[in-house]
Amino acid sequence: MPHLDEDFLDSAESLERLDSRGSLRALATSGAQVRRAIVAAREAGIDRVAGGDRPRSVLVASLGGSAVVCDVLDVLAEPGSPVPLTTRREAPLPGWIGPLDLVIAVSQSGRAVGPLALAAEAARRGASLLTVGAPGSPLADVCAQGRGVHVDIATDVPTSRAALWSMLTPVLLAADRLGLVGCPESVLERVADVLDTRAEECRPSSESFVNPAKVLAVGLAETVPVVLGDGALMGVAAGRAAAMLARTARMPATHGALPDAAAQVVACFDGPFSGSGEHGRANGGDIFADPFLDGPPAPQLGLMLLRDHPDATPPSPLPPSTVPPRDLADAVADSARDAGVKVWEVEALAGHPIERLASVLSLTDYVATYLALGLGLDPAVSRHVTELRDRTS
Repeated sequence: MPHLDEDFLDSAESLERLDSRGSLRALATSGAQVRRAIVAAREAGIDRVAGGDRPRSVLVASLGGSAVVCDVLDVLAEPGSPVPLTTRREAPLPGWIGPLDLVIAVSQSGRAVGPLALAAEAARRGASLLTVGAPGSPLADVCAQGRGVHVDIATDVPTSRAALWSMLTPVLLAADRLGLVGCPESVLERVADVLDTRAEECRPSSESFVNPAKVLAVGLAETVPVVLGDGALMGVAAGRAAAMLARTARMPATHGALPDAAAQVVACFDGPFSGSGEHGRANGGDIFADPFLDGPPAPQLGLMLLRDHPDATPPSPLPPSTVPPRDLADAVADSARDAGVKVWEVEALAGHPIERLASVLSLTDYVATYLALGLGLDPAVSRHVTELRDRTS
C-alpha cells in the first residue's frame, strides 16, 4: 500500500525542495492567470475573432494538459449554443471546415503537434482562427499567416496542467463575444476571486487536518480512486481530476459522470477492491486480519464524488420518470458506504457554471499535487515520461 508522509505535507520547506518546478506556486497563481489572460485577450483583439461575426460552426483543438479546455467549452456551450461546436485532439481537420467556420487551437508551448496541424490546415482552407499559446511559437506564426487572432500566454508556468486558466480564459471570452456561451469579463473576475480563495485555503503552510486538499490527498493515498461527477458539469471536473491523479500523482484513476456511469461504478463495489464480500475480506477488508501472517492490506476502493451546488439549475427540464441528479448521487454514495468503500464528497460553490466548475477543479488540482509530494514524487517531473519522449523524438 502506498505510504503518504503527513509530517512531510506539513513542512512547507520540504514541499518546496521536492517541488522542483514550483507546481504549488503555479497553482496559486490561477487567479492571476485569469486576470492576465483577460488583459492579453483584449490587447490581442479578441473582439476581432471571426471578423466579429458569428461563425457557421466552431471547432476547438487541445490535448494533453490543455485538453480540458475542449471539455469545458463543450459542456458550457451545449445547452444553448446557436451553432454546432465540436472538439478534436489530433488531425485530421473535418472535411466540412471552411471559410465560414472558426477553429480555436490551444497549446501552452505553441508546439503541440495536434493543435498545430489543425490550425495550419484551417488557415489553408481560409477558416477563421483563434490560437492561444506561447508568443513567437509555431502556433503564433500559423495564426499570423492565417490572419487570425493569437493570444499570448505567460511562459513562467512549469506545465500546461498548471496553466489551465491562462489557456481557458481567452477561449471563454471569445465564446462570449460570439454569443456561444454567456461568460463575460465580470464572471471571469469572480472566477479569479474563487481561485484566489482556494489558493489561500490550500496553501502549503496550512496544516493537513484543516487544509481541504491535504485531507483528501491523505485519504486517497490509501485507495484505488474512482472520481464521479453528479452530472455533465461535474463530469468535466471528474475527467480533469482523474487525469491529474494519473499524470501528477501517478495514481491510476477511473472517472465518470452520472447518470450514465452509475451502474459501472456501483458494480465495482462487488469486486476485489471493495471492503465487503469474500473478495473484500481477502483483500484487506477483514478487521481481524493479522498483518504479519496475512501480509499488508491491499488498497481499497475510494470514491471521490464531485457534486454541483444544491441551487444549481439543471440545463434542461428532466423527464418525469428521471431520478433527480442529487438523489442519484445520494444513492450511489450510500451504496458505496454500505459496501465498505471510502467516500469523499466535494461540493461546488454557488454561482455561474464556470465559477462552480472552478471551485472544484482548483481543489482537485491541489489534491493531486499534494498527493504526489506526500508520496515523495516531484509533481512536474516523471522519469518515464521523459524516457518516452526520448524514445519517440
